[in-house]
Amino acid sequence: MSANTVVSRAEWIEARKKLLSTEKEFTRLRDKLGRQTRDLPWVRVEKDYVFDGPDGRESLADLFGTNSQLIVYHFMFDPDWQEGCTACSFMADHFDPLIVHLNQRDVTMLAVSRAPLPKLEAFRRRMGWRFKWVSSQENEFNWDYHVSFTQDQVERGEIRYNYQTETRFLGTELPGLSVFFKDGNGRIFHTYSSFARGLETFLGVYRLLDVVPKGRDEDGLAYGMEWLRLHDRYDDFVVLGGT
Repeated sequence: MSANTVVSRAEWIEARKKLLSTEKEFTRLRDKLGRQTRDLPWVRVEKDYVFDGPDGRESLADLFGTNSQLIVYHFMFDPDWQEGCTACSFMADHFDPLIVHLNQRDVTMLAVSRAPLPKLEAFRRRMGWRFKWVSSQENEFNWDYHVSFTQDQVERGEIRYNYQTETRFLGTELPGLSVFFKDGNGRIFHTYSSFARGLETFLGVYRLLDVVPKGRDEDGLAYGMEWLRLHDRYDDFVVLGGT
């Protein structure tokens, strides 16, 4: 990393004020984007999905609990895998402690994966998470919300992900986040979904890295998250820049 220009405190204050103007513009744009997101049209969910969870067999309606809004994190965990995706675990480290606060705003949040419930529960305990995690192994939820794909689809480049057809190799499981609303008559609506880099907005670690001098420091890596590990595995390798 090349050294930045070193200036007096007064000069720094002037430069910081210019950046603040840009930050305020970005904040206003983010508020506008939030309003546009909430103004999206809804799609009624007609299919009956039944999940396997810690409370037994539950429908999509059951997953809301006493709240009218539901956030589902599509956690990558293939039935044949022995542990969950590292990047999805990174996301779970962020949202797990926030769920108690979401509940105060009429929002339930949980994770859904295709792996069988015993694998999900074992991995959740290992990671020390408290969020509810249910299995969609016996329904079409993952396929319908375009986060799971057959090996044949992958090999033929027929993955429909992030609202476009992907021809590059991405794997049979991909991450996403979907939002649902249940009205007073029990009708369920799909209101929003986000995939790929759209999920970065929910990753506080990246927001913090973006303000330190080295930033994300990922330019020399094979791919952006190559440095990432499960939070109980960081002692297994040398952290970049560490001693």
